[in-house]
Amino acid sequence: MNNKEFIIALAERTGYSLKDTQKLVDNIINAMGDAFQEDNAVLVPNFGTFEAKKKMERIIVNPATGQRMLVPPKLVLSFKPNQAWKDKLKGGQ
Repeated sequence: MNNKEFIIALAERTGYSLKDTQKLVDNIINAMGDAFQEDNAVLVPNFGTFEAKKKMERIIVNPATGQRMLVPPKLVLSFKPNQAWKDKLKGGQ
């Protein structure tokens, strides 16, 4: 499902116009981005938790050349679904 299809489906469920629904989604995404930059997790009830995690710097080896390289630390976004969603996906429902 792409962004346009998602906005159309959400607008149909909520009864809002496409323009208002797009604004709502944009505001939610921006608020989540602000929370991640402040190192806060975002809990979506009955869905799961989004959080930015720090990956430490590490050394990797290029298998072709054997050269060792240092990968700098970075932030990565992670998602942990709640147990109900895990069970639904596991059961194929």
